[in-house]
Amino acid sequence: MSAPIIWILFPFVAGFLILLFLRGRFTSFVGGSISLVLALVALIFPIDTALLLGSISIKISSSIQFFGRSFTLGTADGSLIAVIYGLAALWFFGTEASGSANRFVSLGLMIVALLTASIAVEPFLFAALLLNMAAILVIPLLVPVYQRPGRGVIRFLIYQTFAMPFILFSGWMLAGVEASPGDVGSTLQAGTILGLGFAFLLGVFPLYNWIPMLMEETSPYVTGFLLWALPTFTVIFALGFLDRYAWLRASPQLSSAIQFSGVFMVTSGGLFASQQRHIGRIMGYAAIVETGLFILAMGLKSAEVVNTTFLLLIPRGLELAVWALALSILKRQVYSLRFSEVRGLARRYPIAVAALILAHLSMTGFPLLAGFPPRLALWQGLAGQSIAISFWVFIGLLGLLIAAMRTLAVFVMAEEDKAWEWNESWVQTIMLGVGAIGLFVLGLFPQVTQPFIVNLPTLFQHLGQ
Repeated sequence: MSAPIIWILFPFVAGFLILLFLRGRFTSFVGGSISLVLALVALIFPIDTALLLGSISIKISSSIQFFGRSFTLGTADGSLIAVIYGLAALWFFGTEASGSANRFVSLGLMIVALLTASIAVEPFLFAALLLNMAAILVIPLLVPVYQRPGRGVIRFLIYQTFAMPFILFSGWMLAGVEASPGDVGSTLQAGTILGLGFAFLLGVFPLYNWIPMLMEETSPYVTGFLLWALPTFTVIFALGFLDRYAWLRASPQLSSAIQFSGVFMVTSGGLFASQQRHIGRIMGYAAIVETGLFILAMGLKSAEVVNTTFLLLIPRGLELAVWALALSILKRQVYSLRFSEVRGLARRYPIAVAALILAHLSMTGFPLLAGFPPRLALWQGLAGQSIAISFWVFIGLLGLLIAAMRTLAVFVMAEEDKAWEWNESWVQTIMLGVGAIGLFVLGLFPQVTQPFIVNLPTLFQHLGQ
């Protein structure tokens, strides 16, 4: 058995079969269980290493050929696969509590399989096509049957599609630049085209306007899953570019451009979030800030670039999952997620509101929560390079904190004689409780993520060396 069959083909086929044959709450249990088993297998069984179980020898080979393309998952990929499918299991188990459509689990499994294929395919430029296929597969989740897509969905699809020709064309140019790095004109052109491609993929300012639109138009849970999955694999794809091309790593202009883009996303996202009156749009801008932190981590001029980037990975998935689940529960009870509609909900849905605020505070880097250790590590790296960048990152995160305080104030605005209620179901309470506990565990004991991320830097041969 080969690793691509286990972690790419099997979940893709399983998602297709779930779409055809399963309905109701069984989809959540089956999809979550499949993802959890795949995560445990990746954690327990090393790839391309023979293991003896009694008299039985088990070995998972690393590669397979498919239509002339090679898909390879090495030993170092095992930890990353375990993290990805473990977080995906959390999303799939939460679909029952969120009330998401049945096809979320089936299409979600297929999307995660395609995204996993994007880190395994060789030549690696084909990852751009797989990322675009995953983005297209998200559309049926965002737009219910017989409903016209909103402006946010259309812009998302347009931007993701525009990214592909830029990245593929830059890949063709990069081969020539690698052969003659002294050609300044070709180097500048290739770097500019590549930057435009990733600007469309990651939603770099001003190309992130579709994110708050989606938070208004579509299900918060589906959009949260999108904002977790696609940027995570896009960042890994971008790190692959930096690792393969020495002139990209050595270019001071590119490093400055990356840092400028990241700090602009963090600052603008935080300031915009502080001015919003829609709690869904606030979550969208918080996701923009988080993506900006990813970009800043990639621009670090130190050997810790990979470690810091991956340190942000696990908390992001947990924060967005808890926040999106809480928003989905609240949205089912009110006409919209505007401040005027959600005022006083803390007394009717205390668990959902508490989980939402905790996830929000975690994204601001609040102490004792999951987002604090990776932001502290990033700040330490930035402080050694530029105090100005560190200051603007602080301004962006302060904007998120102001948004959290405004949201909390609205939630607790209720008549004094209004009784406290508990309207969350037991499934919703358990899922939100597990997520909230996870936020505290990752904040108080960040070393629990060390076994998962310690081997991830070996995915790249040169980056950060």
